[in-house]
Amino acid sequence: MVAPDRVVWSGEARQLSARTIEGEIGILPQHEPLLAVLGDGDVLIDPVGGERQTVTINGGFISVDNDKVTLVAERVDAASLGA
Repeated sequence: MVAPDRVVWSGEARQLSARTIEGEIGILPQHEPLLAVLGDGDVLIDPVGGERQTVTINGGFISVDNDKVTLVAERVDAASLGA
């Protein structure tokens, strides 16, 4: 997950959930290829070997291909990162 000014999160995850402009989406390993526009809201990340991470974003896009998820957020709420 990246924002215009930084890498927000990187690693292996069991699941990722986000809000697209068409509704909620959940991404699991081996997900079909996908490209979607994100809406405003929380992105939930369940990392392998870690606690759930919640990041609040304002827009962007998500791409899934070859078992890799790329999420580019237009803006990230710094408070949601514990900053």
